[in-house]
Amino acid sequence: MHLNGTDEGVSVLRLDVTESALKKRRLDREATPGVQAMAQRDKKYDRQLRIWGEQGQAALEEANVCVLNAGPTGSETLKNLVLGGLGSFTLVDGSSVQASDLGNNFLIEWSSLGKRKASVVCSLLHEMNESVIPKFVDESPEAVIDSNPAFFRQFTLVIATQLSEFALEKLDLICRQYNVVLLVARSYGLVGHVRISVEEHDVIEAKPDSRVEDLRFHKPWPELRRLVEEFDIDTGDPLVHKHIPFGILLIKILEDWKAEHGGQMPSSLRELKAAITSRKREHDEDNYNEALKAAYLVTSPPPLKPEFLAVLNDKKVEINSESSNFWIMVSALKQFMENEGEGEPPLDGSLPDMHSFTDYYIRLQQVYQAKAEADASTVEERVRTLLEQIGSDPDRISRTSIKHFCKNARNLRVYRYPSIADEYRARVGTEFQKLLAAEDNSNAALYVLLRAADRFAGTHKRYPGTADAEFEEDIALLKAAAADVLSEIGCHSASISEDLVGEICRFGSTELHCVAAVIGGVAAQETIKLLTGQFMPLGGPLIYNAISATATVFEI
Repeated sequence: MHLNGTDEGVSVLRLDVTESALKKRRLDREATPGVQAMAQRDKKYDRQLRIWGEQGQAALEEANVCVLNAGPTGSETLKNLVLGGLGSFTLVDGSSVQASDLGNNFLIEWSSLGKRKASVVCSLLHEMNESVIPKFVDESPEAVIDSNPAFFRQFTLVIATQLSEFALEKLDLICRQYNVVLLVARSYGLVGHVRISVEEHDVIEAKPDSRVEDLRFHKPWPELRRLVEEFDIDTGDPLVHKHIPFGILLIKILEDWKAEHGGQMPSSLRELKAAITSRKREHDEDNYNEALKAAYLVTSPPPLKPEFLAVLNDKKVEINSESSNFWIMVSALKQFMENEGEGEPPLDGSLPDMHSFTDYYIRLQQVYQAKAEADASTVEERVRTLLEQIGSDPDRISRTSIKHFCKNARNLRVYRYPSIADEYRARVGTEFQKLLAAEDNSNAALYVLLRAADRFAGTHKRYPGTADAEFEEDIALLKAAAADVLSEIGCHSASISEDLVGEICRFGSTELHCVAAVIGGVAAQETIKLLTGQFMPLGGPLIYNAISATATVFEI
């Protein structure tokens, strides 16, 4: 390794790369320029590109992440991120490899005994993916937090593993000052904890489990109506009759119904389905069967979700020169919905599979894509106008970004997390109180006990159960610390099982690899969500209970 310079007074080291390795890397670059190099990279990350796409992978590769502590939890988290193609990371740890590390950290070997842990872990992680840039700082995280807070402003995200609540409070203030996302991960015996802390996290691609089909059958636009009018659903050709796309059938049958009933909609889904069935000729007409299944889209169009409406009604929609690109686009979206959209967000332009002739389906698809393109162009015009109004460059937001935003508009989410200091000092909500009052309250109790263990360590300079001679006394002291935490969060009447208190003492703050592997997986997953702006991250602290093999996310 060699000194790679200093970051805000902290000596950052980079792994040695031998001359032969440098030569090989140079030759590889020369041999695989441009398209070929990109093809190799796409093949390497093929499986994950199918999940979060090119845009998500690019965000991951551009990220610079800091991980505090090179124990099993930090190492497992980094392993998952490195294999996924993280751009660069800095590992901060000031300890040497001990014999105890050999039993719980797969990234440490017998030959590493006595060596600096951050260097050893960094080296093995780099072997897993040489595209990732590894660095390390040979100092304790607590020392860096106390002496060089500005060190953390260079990072996209900081992952703090195995830190006490006192160190976390300081780090959280630093990260919020520099607008850096903080993710907390901890393994404590058979218990795990993951928590996100950031003032605001905006999600464009929420990718909910159930996708909303926005096909606008209840409100067809002029171009779609003209296409529908070209089809004769009463054609005498049986082959054509069973290959008209179900979307065309639904709109045409609904229009016929309204013409026969004075412009009125069917009073129920049953009436509409009866009208569809009456036009069906054979049992095996799959397009009519699809129309029957999708009939609800006409009588009950997809509603706008409360989370989406909350974004539209957020106070940040009133933009100014300090507003982020996200809120400028939300403001333009709201204007669009109040005007051209007639209460609807931009069409995303996607169609489900339909039993149809290929050319019929392509014509329908082209109409939907043209509408989506037109909606995005209208939103883009409003974005440009808003940017001019606030005195910003009208081309600051790319058309690609605006189209991406419009395509995913229905699933916009905004997450805001309280600071760690606020969480520790606030009284918990009624839901958490109910969980503590329940007969099986183990996961809620474990959340309290982890905080109590930190209180214990702050007073006694060690964690409960780490001194065998004082085990019974530690149980009593931890129970008292837990009672103090319960009182502070407004749960005076709640009680915690003595068995659980004893288990926490028995753990002795040990980091078990089996638990660290789970927590490392969760932490890496949440990190990818935060870096890519995709999927829905944890809404509150997560407690993993390996005793009962359960996990709970709390709203504190």
